[in-house]
Amino acid sequence: MKIRTRLTLLFTFITATLMVFYGIAVYYSSSKAREVSFYAQLRTEAIAKANLFFQSTLSEKEMHRLYKNNTKTLNEVQVAIYDSEFNLIYHDDSKVDYIKENPEMLSNIFRNKDISFFINDLQAIGTVYSHNQKEYVVTAAGYDQYGYSSITHLLTISIIAFTCILILIYLAGIFLSKKALNPLSEMVSQIKRITAGKLQLRIKTTGEKDELNELAQNFNGMLERLENSFEAQKHFVSNISHELRTPLAAIITELEIASEKEQTNKDYRQTIKSTLDDARNMARLSNSLMDLAKASYDPNEISFSELRLDEVLLESYTKTIKENTEYKVSLNIETDVEEHQLIVQGNQYLLRVAFNNLIDNACKYSPEHSCSIIIKNSDKNLHISFINTGAVIPQEDLQRIFEPFYRSDISRKEKGYGIGLFLTEKIIHLHNATIAVISENNKTVFTVLFELNPDFSPDR
Repeated sequence: MKIRTRLTLLFTFITATLMVFYGIAVYYSSSKAREVSFYAQLRTEAIAKANLFFQSTLSEKEMHRLYKNNTKTLNEVQVAIYDSEFNLIYHDDSKVDYIKENPEMLSNIFRNKDISFFINDLQAIGTVYSHNQKEYVVTAAGYDQYGYSSITHLLTISIIAFTCILILIYLAGIFLSKKALNPLSEMVSQIKRITAGKLQLRIKTTGEKDELNELAQNFNGMLERLENSFEAQKHFVSNISHELRTPLAAIITELEIASEKEQTNKDYRQTIKSTLDDARNMARLSNSLMDLAKASYDPNEISFSELRLDEVLLESYTKTIKENTEYKVSLNIETDVEEHQLIVQGNQYLLRVAFNNLIDNACKYSPEHSCSIIIKNSDKNLHISFINTGAVIPQEDLQRIFEPFYRSDISRKEKGYGIGLFLTEKIIHLHNATIAVISENNKTVFTVLFELNPDFSPDR
């Protein structure tokens, strides 16, 4: 069922329910008002008939004739009068006695002075009437034909009006829901035109501050992120294909040459050495890509634990020196850095990869193959600086240094794939930290800033 139909039916159902409750309330109050009004009319008729009986010159026979004449045209109220001894002294028509009074009822009327009750469809009252210092019971009963006709007419009109209004509300609901959801229908039509090859298309937005416009804006934002992601993926795949194709082509060429002609043992060893170098390059690239994939995970899927940054740095530069014996790395922690300030919530493996890349990058581009690591703190941050001396990085390259697969003219002289710094930045951001680079005066400094936790207690 479409939303438009559901909204129309729901709107109609709610309105119908409210109208039913309103109709019941009106009908009930009107019925009660008719009942009270007719009881008052019965009392008036009873007192008037008693006055006529006791104070007028009309005989009882004339009063009977008057009653019978009125019943031919009106629903005349039937009145009876009893004395204190429960003796009947007057009755409009004793042959057709509506109330059928008994001593118990008359005693109740004397006791309560005034009562009212129903006898099937008839309403009746009993009241005490005083005349010449004597008390009499006057009863009156009648059928409120006019009142019941009015109530029945009201009910008929209400049912007809309810049916007509319900139909009009349903039609109005269809019109209003169609008008209200028309922008959504247009949005669906526009979305259908957006495909993987047309991610540049956008949904039209308006200046209205409503939910549909907010939905369109957020959807356009999602499309923009998807488009950027697709472009980055295409760029990534293109670069990976290029980087893998080069060592694979070299390996294939060297093995084909070695298999097609006889070579000396020295030549075979050289071929094997070259093939191993290309294979190691592919392994390094594969490891970098695996690390990049891990750093791209949802943060909720990466396990974080409490660890010390100085210990991770020690592991990183120990591993780097072991793999590159010509590298020289020093670690200096300033005296004002307290032990608890070095503790963060992080992933040890990913941080070690990031620090490895920064140390390797510093040593690789330093003429002395050296890197100096300095840890210091400020009011709110812990600073970890990776410093090397040598040729500075041009300003135009600094702006793109963290882009994937970007390599400046200086970096092309060294082996690499342009993944390291991009991967490092992702890992640093994953740990809610920032990284910045300054390259001037024959010195390049990469600085990682971890925010100090003000709630951390050194005694815990």
